[in-house]
Amino acid sequence: MTRDWFGFSWLAYRSAAIFAALFVCAPLVNAQDVTIRTGQGALEIEGSVLGFDGEYLRLETRHGELTLDYREVTCTGAACPDPDTFVEEIRFAGTSRIGDLILPALVEGYARSNALLAERREAGDRRFVYELAARGEEPGVRLSFHLTTTEAGLSALERGDADIAMAARPVQSEDLGRAGPLPSGLDATRHIRLLAYDAVVPIVSPGADAGPVSLTALAGIFSGEIIRWSELGGPDARIALHLGPSETGLAAYFIETVLAPMGYELTDDVTLHPTDRDVVAAVMTDPNAMGIVSFERVGNAVALPLEGRCGLLDVATLNSVKTGDYPLTVPLYLYLPPWRLGPFGRDFIDWLSGAEAQRIMRRIGVPGEVASPIPVGQQGDRIVSAIQRAGDELGLGPLLSLADVIEGRERLTPTFRFEPGRSTLDPSSLARVRALAHAIAEGRYAGRDLLLAGFSDGQGPASTNLVLSEARAEAVREAILEALGGKLPEGQVLDIVPLGEVMPVSCDETSWGQQVNRRVELWATSERYR
Repeated sequence: MTRDWFGFSWLAYRSAAIFAALFVCAPLVNAQDVTIRTGQGALEIEGSVLGFDGEYLRLETRHGELTLDYREVTCTGAACPDPDTFVEEIRFAGTSRIGDLILPALVEGYARSNALLAERREAGDRRFVYELAARGEEPGVRLSFHLTTTEAGLSALERGDADIAMAARPVQSEDLGRAGPLPSGLDATRHIRLLAYDAVVPIVSPGADAGPVSLTALAGIFSGEIIRWSELGGPDARIALHLGPSETGLAAYFIETVLAPMGYELTDDVTLHPTDRDVVAAVMTDPNAMGIVSFERVGNAVALPLEGRCGLLDVATLNSVKTGDYPLTVPLYLYLPPWRLGPFGRDFIDWLSGAEAQRIMRRIGVPGEVASPIPVGQQGDRIVSAIQRAGDELGLGPLLSLADVIEGRERLTPTFRFEPGRSTLDPSSLARVRALAHAIAEGRYAGRDLLLAGFSDGQGPASTNLVLSEARAEAVREAILEALGGKLPEGQVLDIVPLGEVMPVSCDETSWGQQVNRRVELWATSERYR
């Protein structure tokens, strides 16, 4: 196999200083001594091999950890890698929410789009391996997967036993960079990649006599406080409860987000299943059952809407999950290593944001991270609620501003939210800022005016909430400008408008409802009005 394998060209990179200190280096694994010489032997250095990515060699030397362009040096020693026979390997570890369905579909889709053959083989103990090869050639890339939990995947990345961790839980910025269960040296700007979204969804069988359920009732059901359907207005039958393994990211998120804030623990009467598929199968055969599964696994079961006391219904759809408007949305992350990925790894990560990857995720029912439009016609309930809430305090001003926003525009799915009680964007919103800035820089919105609409919850005076919503919109605009290097491309418009509490997406009676209502939406000139 040549050095121009899989379409990754060996860049004609020259640096005045061939050696450079690494900011963070992968842990030392099976280190072996080599001798490196540059040019005509003007510089010679000995070290132990830390790793090789097909282009660059990492060394542990008496001068510290160094990296060098392997094409510019001569290597002597048994541990010297051979670029012509090198097989790039990327090790994934973490939650099955990502590794069971999403990444395998993406790996196979990437292979098809690059005319490669992808062969999967099982490796036991929830492990499997993909080998990618050009037709008629030996494999040039090996991707190994170990499906565990979010925390185990992060720990594997910390130890150097994985190159990419798969995480299925929200991560707060104060978690990043600390020692312990999260890999040290990570930051929200460089090493965390928002891949897609999942959601916690209550399901029943098509034959069940069940309607919308509140978060409070859902907590009561799975804690054992509510045991019969008659307590919810249904038949006098006991509710049979089903849930996936308690250690998975989704089940843990449900317990931490729905049960714990209300002082509840998971009842012993719940039946735990090895997979969401088993939960769905159990629910489908029992009209008195209720289960909790991920959004992508609902299948032929009926997903129950979540109902607030104000009457708003939160329904899990591709768009409501992508925007985070659905209360139990879970961002899915890839934690990238502090060290440099090889050419395949970098190309694959970049490909994940492309149109083909997003089509694959839509096909398997997974909300991806790339923006998609939400027509005004799909937001009727929100608009009606805004009109109904317009009282003496709110006045007509915000409604008129809302009408101006809607006219000739459509909402796009990127929605920006902040960490509780802070003005700092949460990690998934930081990822959305980077993605939007990249799309703007590439000209995807050329000719379309962009508008950031700031919203608040309904707590406190309406005048104060209007000011707060303006500050949030301006904070997002500043973050986007910073990501663009300080200015917009010529001709691109990015305005802000404060709308206060005018159009809630959830009821305010819970802290979650208040948090989801404090948001900044992205609207753009509709394609019809360009």
